[in-house]
Amino acid sequence: MQPKPLPTSAQPVVAIIGGGISGAGVAYHLAKADCGERPAIVVFEPRAELGRGLAYDTDDPAHRINVPAAKMSLQPGDLSEFQAWIEARDAVADDPEARQPDGSFFPRRRLFGEYVASLLKPLLEDGSVRHCRAAVTGVERRAGRWSILDDKGGVTEADIVAIATSHPPPAAPGRLAIRLAAHPRFVADTTKPGALDAIRPHDRVLVIGNGLTAADVIASLAQRGHDGPVTAISRRGLRSRGHAPVPQPLFGDFISDATHSAVSLLAEIRTAIDAAKAEGISWHGVIDQVRAQGYELWQALPVAERRRLVRHLRPYWDVHRFRIAPQVEAVLDAAVAAGRLDILAGSVADARIEGEWILCTLQPRHQRQPLERPYDAVVVTTGPAHGGILETQPWLAALAADGHLALDPTGLGLACTERSEAIGPSGRADPSLLISGPLARGTFGELMGLPQVTEHAFFVAGEIAEKLRMRATNRHPA
Repeated sequence: MQPKPLPTSAQPVVAIIGGGISGAGVAYHLAKADCGERPAIVVFEPRAELGRGLAYDTDDPAHRINVPAAKMSLQPGDLSEFQAWIEARDAVADDPEARQPDGSFFPRRRLFGEYVASLLKPLLEDGSVRHCRAAVTGVERRAGRWSILDDKGGVTEADIVAIATSHPPPAAPGRLAIRLAAHPRFVADTTKPGALDAIRPHDRVLVIGNGLTAADVIASLAQRGHDGPVTAISRRGLRSRGHAPVPQPLFGDFISDATHSAVSLLAEIRTAIDAAKAEGISWHGVIDQVRAQGYELWQALPVAERRRLVRHLRPYWDVHRFRIAPQVEAVLDAAVAAGRLDILAGSVADARIEGEWILCTLQPRHQRQPLERPYDAVVVTTGPAHGGILETQPWLAALAADGHLALDPTGLGLACTERSEAIGPSGRADPSLLISGPLARGTFGELMGLPQVTEHAFFVAGEIAEKLRMRATNRHPA
């Protein structure tokens, strides 16, 4: 259902492109903010409901949130809201594995999408937020406003645009995409519906990547009854870690005397982990403290040091910071113990199709001799291709060509200011074009975990509300 025509009066219009957690969060908080005058808020999202996005629009029962429900919320000031929502509705009655022995909840991911959609529902019903169920095809600057074109033939004029699109899908390494494109069990993008359907129960599977998506894939295959051997290969062979058996207190202080060097920061983290261990606190408490102080730490690092950190330390950070749910960890542990899962450090040097097989040349790390192995299926789970965001959608490329967008120098997304205003190639910020969510990670640092994404959505909504209040004051001076 398309929204009613937007007002033709002087009412300000805010367009949000993307209705996942980032976009839905901005719409929700903006609708509740003091904006001076009520704006028309339009969210462009092809999915049927706002608040799902790629992560939470999944029916796969193996896909679970990887943060305890008590730490997930659309409200930065009430982190327990999602868990309270679950308990009030007995929403995991059909999912006994959701509750852990310590009382924490790790429900299926789709449930969080239902929770966010439930918060947006009354705002959609009363017209505070409008859902345009269409994909954006063009964004152009015209006479001081933005014109948003969509694939339903609509044109929406807006005063402020917030880009809250998802990070791009993984990119198949090297020549694999071309060489293996014709094979029915080459899965280049696991986010596509039914991506794993072609994999048979006894297939030998090569998973390229070893992070959260790889864990999801292995858990999903197990849920479907797959019992064939799986090799998970990544450059360093680092597997995503699990949660501590019991909650750990935050440990360490990294901002009182914030370092300006990636190497020094690493040394400080290692020292803090040793000190925490001496006090009976696991590394989880230290990493969680680094995350909590992440924005200040990131701001203290010069761009060259940010690049060094991303290039050398990001894989280690990701496997400790983005932990897998206990249920998924149990599946992986069982597969390793049974000898069905082999985790390999290295790379895929080459691959070719031989009949029904995929013959892969694997280059183990620190070994000169490559391995030749046949597989029945190959799945790419290398993580978001942040550096390719401008090529994922034509309207983003056009905005960049017109001087409105540029890649962040760290390669983590789109360049923006500390107020989340987009920066073009000239280095000039546009106060009417904002970036919300993981695509702003290059400026804000830690913007992939759900708590940080919702905090940033709240922040962006506040920035937009302030701009609208200034507009209202200028239009109606005292």
